[in-house]
Amino acid sequence: MRIKIPAHYYQQFDADYSRAVPAEGYGGWKKAAIEIDSRRTALVIMHAWDCGTYKKYPGWWRSVEYIPRAQKICREVFPPLLKAARASSLPLIHVASGSHYCKNYPGYKKTMALKTDEPAPPGTIAPDPTYKKMRRFMADRCVIGRRNRPDVHRGFENIDFAPEARPLDYEYIATNAPQLFAVCRKLGLNHLIYAGFAINWCLLLAPGGMRDMARHGLICSAVREAVTAVENKETARNETCKEVALWRVANAFGFVYRLGDLMRGLARLKKIPCARASGLDAARRGV
Repeated sequence: MRIKIPAHYYQQFDADYSRAVPAEGYGGWKKAAIEIDSRRTALVIMHAWDCGTYKKYPGWWRSVEYIPRAQKICREVFPPLLKAARASSLPLIHVASGSHYCKNYPGYKKTMALKTDEPAPPGTIAPDPTYKKMRRFMADRCVIGRRNRPDVHRGFENIDFAPEARPLDYEYIATNAPQLFAVCRKLGLNHLIYAGFAINWCLLLAPGGMRDMARHGLICSAVREAVTAVENKETARNETCKEVALWRVANAFGFVYRLGDLMRGLARLKKIPCARASGLDAARRGV
């Protein structure tokens, strides 16, 4: 079924060289009704982790300040969004950050039954003592920090899906681009709408993120209210990194949907009863 859903895009032209800042002549954010084909589109929930509590993993929370924002989105946004997707004809796909916490889920086993075309590991540079010192300095002084590292490692050893984003048995789970692309081929998808954490880190750059899937020719969009970003000291108050990442999505990968617009669109995409399903519709539900 083809329907139009309002989506935001960014007009990255025309620079006005009569201005002191030519880029201020760009059209900027605009909104239009964009047609989607429900048989070619899926909602992707990526890296929606259960990060525990500050008391349990204080070092993780100290070094990943977006966790409270992500948890708020899990509590307030994911339940209605996932309910609407599951009531619609759009497939819901999950991207996990490794198989250690999803390997026993039926949806991951279903993905692994597909032909995934796993590539050989890329070649790497042989480290020398200076290289190792630089890496150690970055780990100790830039991201996470020596003090916080044990809690982060402990957290990832016990990571799981957030309760609000736990996959249902028939929903595909992938952990990397070859697996997600195999699911897309199976379901005939060419447009993925991402939600999850973090928009400027994992959703753009992690295995199975937008950069990977764009290389396979897919359009990759995002839901504004269903993502947050890794922020820094200078950007956190106004969530500037999120704004820049959404601009990046709109310029390089796809569109940015508002939650209300998307959910109203999903309400128009009623799921076909299983008794009438065949072919692609059956595959989407794992029949």
